Amino acid sequence: MSMIPELKISGLRASVEGKEILKGVDLTVRGGEVHAIMGPNGTGKSTLASSLMGHPKYDVTAGQVTLNGEDVLAMGVDERARAGLFLAMQYPSEVSGVSNANFMRMAKNARLGEGNEVPVLKFHRELLQKMKALSIDPTFGERYLNEGFSGGEKKRNEILQMTMLEPSIAILDEIDSGLDIDALRIVAEGVNTLRKPEFGLLIITHYQRLLQYIDPDYVHVMMQGKIVRSGGRELAEKLEQNGYDWLKDELGIVDETVEAGV
Repeated sequence: MSMIPELKISGLRASVEGKEILKGVDLTVRGGEVHAIMGPNGTGKSTLASSLMGHPKYDVTAGQVTLNGEDVLAMGVDERARAGLFLAMQYPSEVSGVSNANFMRMAKNARLGEGNEVPVLKFHRELLQKMKALSIDPTFGERYLNEGFSGGEKKRNEILQMTMLEPSIAILDEIDSGLDIDALRIVAEGVNTLRKPEFGLLIITHYQRLLQYIDPDYVHVMMQGKIVRSGGRELAEKLEQNGYDWLKDELGIVDETVEAGV
């Protein structure tokens, strides 16, 4: 029987250039669960995603993060990926000289470990099948990673990477940003195909519209660098109807922004 993965975040604090952004985040994501973190711009949502993956810009100053009991914060970025963490970024990078297909095959083999590498033909069959499901032109496999891709193509490519790598816990950071309705639906359908007990998902989003296509088990609201309210889908719907002001008033929050763009 496959192990049910668990990502546990306890009291996480993180700073950028000496300014504290995360101010004590507590969250547990298990396999089979979909969690959504919502909140106004600049409240620390993207900082949380980057800190979990070990981005060097973010300095974790306190707290613990474990994946299946292992200390994530002691791992390098590549070790976190091999352990089963995946981040689909808001602004995926372009990498010239490395084809999409080669990048994904190297990443998948690194995840599987030495001696378990996937055969070339099997990999390409699987890649073509999943590209078709995401309405991605098969020629994208031979193009350089994200180079010349539109915003929507980059987002679909991130989901393609996720479906190929089959991580234990995936973090989607504003994956719906800049997508039209058709692209959003395709991306969401790709995410929904991965729902299973061996896979947990953390969605970071500003808007409720993505949650019309991906049904969350838990919704969390982040303000001032911490999670201030948790609930079910009804919480996202209330935010869509009333905005964040009602919650700020209820909690006595005057200024929810901790840092613009984070």
